[in-house]
This record gives sequence, C-alpha cells and structure tokens, in this order.
Amino acid sequence: MISPPLEAGGRAEELLRNRLSIPPGAPLSPVPAVFLMTNSFETGGSERQFAALAQSLDPASFQLHLGCVRQRGSFLEGLGNVASFGLGGSLYGWQSVKTRYRLGQELRKLNVVIAHSFDFYTNLILIPAARVARIPVVIGSQRQLGDLLTRAQRQAQTAMFRWCDAVVCNSQAAADRLIADGVPKPRIVVIGNGLPPSAFAETPPAFPANAGKLRIGMIARMNTRSKHHDKFLRCGAALQASFPGTEIVIVGDGPLRPELEELARGLGIRERAHFLGDRKDIPAILASLDISVLPSASESLSNVILESMAAGVPVVANRVGGNLELLGDDRGILVPPDDDSALRGAVEKLLRDPALRRTLGQNARAFAQSNFAMDHMGRQYKQLYMELLRNKGWHSHQGSGESRAGAGLSSPA
Repeated sequence: MISPPLEAGGRAEELLRNRLSIPPGAPLSPVPAVFLMTNSFETGGSERQFAALAQSLDPASFQLHLGCVRQRGSFLEGLGNVASFGLGGSLYGWQSVKTRYRLGQELRKLNVVIAHSFDFYTNLILIPAARVARIPVVIGSQRQLGDLLTRAQRQAQTAMFRWCDAVVCNSQAAADRLIADGVPKPRIVVIGNGLPPSAFAETPPAFPANAGKLRIGMIARMNTRSKHHDKFLRCGAALQASFPGTEIVIVGDGPLRPELEELARGLGIRERAHFLGDRKDIPAILASLDISVLPSASESLSNVILESMAAGVPVVANRVGGNLELLGDDRGILVPPDDDSALRGAVEKLLRDPALRRTLGQNARAFAQSNFAMDHMGRQYKQLYMELLRNKGWHSHQGSGESRAGAGLSSPA
C-alpha cells in the first residue's frame, strides 16, 4: 500500500523520522537514499559487478551514492562522483577509526537509509559505521567462498554480518559457507551476478581464426596463485603432442606475470602462449577462443565462466564452489581440483569433438540468458531493498508498485 504524502511537521513525519533516524530539518527524499561501497575499481569480478549494480539501479526508485576505499581502477570510469574513505594502510589503525567516523557522518549528511557494502574490506568498514550512525538498513556481501581468508579475517567478517539486516551472496555455495560459520540463515539472500546485453551480442573476434589450429584461453588476474595459471600452462604444453600448434591465450595481469612467462618459456611454449595483459574487449577475446579454461582452487560465482557461457564458449573448470551451479546439466565440463590429468583430458576431449563444443556452448548460453541478465539482477536488488525498507516502516511517496521480495528477512536483534 502506498502511503499518502506526509503533512510537513506532522506527527506521521515525526514518527517516520524517528524510525528511519533522519534528523529534524533534513529533507525527506521521495525515494530512498542508497550508499554502495566497494574497495576499489581494479579489474576483477566483484568490481565489475559493483559497477553493473550502480548502473542498473533505477534513479526513479533510488537516490544513489557511491563510496570506495581506494579510488583507482578502470571500472571507476562512467560512475560519476565516488567518495573515497582511505584506511591509511590498516583496517585496525587509528586512521581506520577516524575513517569509519567520517563515513558515518557522511551517511547521516546524505540521509542514507540503505548502506550496502560489497566486499570483505568494506564489510569491515561500512557495516559498523552504518550501525553507529543508526542507518535503518545495513547490507553486507559475500562474493567469495571465504576459504581463502585467514581464520581471523573470517571471524571478523562473520561478526560484522551478524549486525546486518541482510547479507547478499552471489552463489548458494557462498551462502552455505556463511550458514556453517553461524550467520543466521533468514538474513542470507542469494542474488547472482548480472551480465550486460553486450555479453550476449554477436561480437567480431579480436583475432582471426588460424586455419587448422584451435585456441584455448584463460582469463584471470595474476595476483594470486589460487587461480592456478601454472596448471593451465602445463595443460597447454602437454596438449602440444596431440594437438601441435594449439594456441594458448592468457588474459590478465599482476605481479605473477613475469614468473608465468618464464614458466611458459621453460615448458617450451612461449611462442604459442600469448600473454595479452588486462583487456576491456573480453567479448571479442572470447569470440576468438574455442575453449575457456578456469582451474581456480576457489570460486563463488565466476564472472569469467558466466561471460564465457554468454559468448557460447565451452568451459572446463574445477569442481569447486559456485562452478557446480553454473556448469552442471551439459553446460560445461567440471574436473576434480588438483587433478592435472583430468584437466588435460577434459580439454583434449573438447578439442577432438567440435559437436560437443557446440552443444555445451549453446546450452550454457541459453542458461546464462535465462538466469544472469543484468535487468534480472537489478530487479532482484530492487525487490530486496524495498522489502527491507518496508520492514523498517518505509513506504514510497511516489507510486511505484514494487512487489514484495518474499525474502522473509527480519531485522537484527
């Protein structure tokens, strides 16, 4: 039910201000003010999804404000004004305490009613700042499995999540980990990643086909060994005996790149291994590949797998985390972690069978279109935000007709 306009200075307005912690004299916005915060905008899945959510939220439904810890990275482009709240190099030092205080003051100044952190660092910054500032709705995020965090990091984040009205996970695998860690199940909501229409569009390949030779590729940042670029390179080297001339494409950059280039040289495939660095034309890169490979040790909901699926490129990945939610039912090939022989066998199977490559690619593309389009993700977040606000007594003063999210979330005790 849509509430009637509030009488300025009336009892109803006073009650709403008290309930939503909006100070006297501050304007009551006809739409709720949302504050989204991420660590940085460097190349990565979480950063990409933060930018996607910021761009997909309807300005007629939400007044959006953005914040970050480090104001750098390619995904910053096009987002407009983004406030920066630096930590001074530590989550626990005096500078971080002052930053949380300043952040809380900014939330109050902007009359924010929804504060939503998007990653590990902002979970530990924004959630306590928003609670101290008495922001009505506080939302955390878990966009990884958590198995790569230290025990202390995981415990600190779990403590923050208990202060939240909701915690958004991008896969059921991530949600199950949080439940096992003690986060109340009713507060956990699963909302998958969203892909823009360009991910599904027919795209000219970045590189022309090389007659009689196939390409396998891996797209991942080179800042952690858990991605297992080394396993991909060894797989590519082993395939040269059966499929001589198979091209190996590696997209991404980071501190491990020199070491990986040296490994390719030692394996005798440096001339076949193309290190492309960071690229913005991922759809065109994928259009150039025959197989996408991701041997990561840990994934919640991989953007690379989703983008490969959207492009119709068959995927070979480790049977971990949210990969099982994406690549089951003839949509890809999953192999046991740390089984180099199985990885090589799966890639070789696809290299030998163009019909299987085509079938897996088509199935994966249809699944991605049905479940991970950008507008689908945007609707889910809108429903969640409005459900949580209704639980706190907020009603829109502009007819919008949103349906209830059905999440059944309750406020923290």
